[in-house]
Amino acid sequence: MKFLYTPVQGTSATTISRFARHRGPFIALRTLSYVKGVMAPLTAAQIQLHPEYANVDWELKADTKERISVAKGRGGPFKLSYELHGHGPKKLLFICGLGGFIRSWQRQIKDFGHAQADKYTVLAFDNRGMGMSDKPFMRYTTTEMAKDIVELLDHVGWIADRSVHVIGVSLGGMISQELALLIPTRICSLNLISTAPRIIRTKPFLENIRNRINLVVPKEIDAQIAKVKSDCYSQSWLDMPDETEHVVQPFPTNGDRFAAAELSKRSSTRQFTRKGYLLQLLAAGNHSKTAKQLSQLGDRVGRQRILVFHGTIDRMITFEPHATLLLKELGGEEGGVTKVFYDDCGHVASFEKRREFNAFISQHVEKTENL
Repeated sequence: MKFLYTPVQGTSATTISRFARHRGPFIALRTLSYVKGVMAPLTAAQIQLHPEYANVDWELKADTKERISVAKGRGGPFKLSYELHGHGPKKLLFICGLGGFIRSWQRQIKDFGHAQADKYTVLAFDNRGMGMSDKPFMRYTTTEMAKDIVELLDHVGWIADRSVHVIGVSLGGMISQELALLIPTRICSLNLISTAPRIIRTKPFLENIRNRINLVVPKEIDAQIAKVKSDCYSQSWLDMPDETEHVVQPFPTNGDRFAAAELSKRSSTRQFTRKGYLLQLLAAGNHSKTAKQLSQLGDRVGRQRILVFHGTIDRMITFEPHATLLLKELGGEEGGVTKVFYDDCGHVASFEKRREFNAFISQHVEKTENL
């Protein structure tokens, strides 16, 4: 069977042809409609019938994949799951955001750890509370989560001075700040993505916290995913045809691919739990680094080694005041910090601006390797 597109009256031929490349075999007949020239999102039920749904999590073979014990004497021990990809001299550590798994970084794992395996070694892992890592019921803090990472780095032998490039997004960026304070001399570059030194209690943020909690409160799945999409991505990107490489056929839009990945993640009741999600959420909400602490971080790591990246239309951790505050308290551009404030970009630049994001990271890695 083929996709059957039924445009509403008045839809232009140009708009229809824009999506024509997505026609292909499908296991269930479906009628798509356009609203104001934009394809309506697939429902959760339709996404699960799409032939690409089974392939949203890529088969990227790790060079090393195991679970290690961490946090002995700190409420543990418990298991932390990690993977190593590639065998190059430049060591990249990717730290997930709230509710993220290793698979959250699969684009960068592929682009750095496979396509450039001779140049990079990628270390990705599941934070406590998510994925294949254990989910102990205890208070999570960004400091304790950073200590988990120190033990992981020790285990894989990433202990030399100026040897580790840290890339942390959102909650992962908060953990990265703590990690840099714990092991400043190991850090070759510190890349803080869509994050904050502390959460300013603005009304939009408090609404986002409620919305985040609501993600694990039973309700209609399509409404849950629609809210995550609007908080984390620009509408223009969501509405664009699926630009990610595919196995069988593309999804109609980027938004549909994201929804498929989110559905796949939530379908794994072992890896994604309400308990783990809420414990991570509390860690993010309680993260707080003062101006003095950030100044010390800049002194110890070196401001030329720090990059602050934030999308200007981020609705999860808002651009203002968080991005400008983080940049200022680290020492600012005048102190040597690299600033990337990206227009028309939401919370997850590694998806939405994949090529540009990767380019900024690789350029910063090269710069700091030569300091």
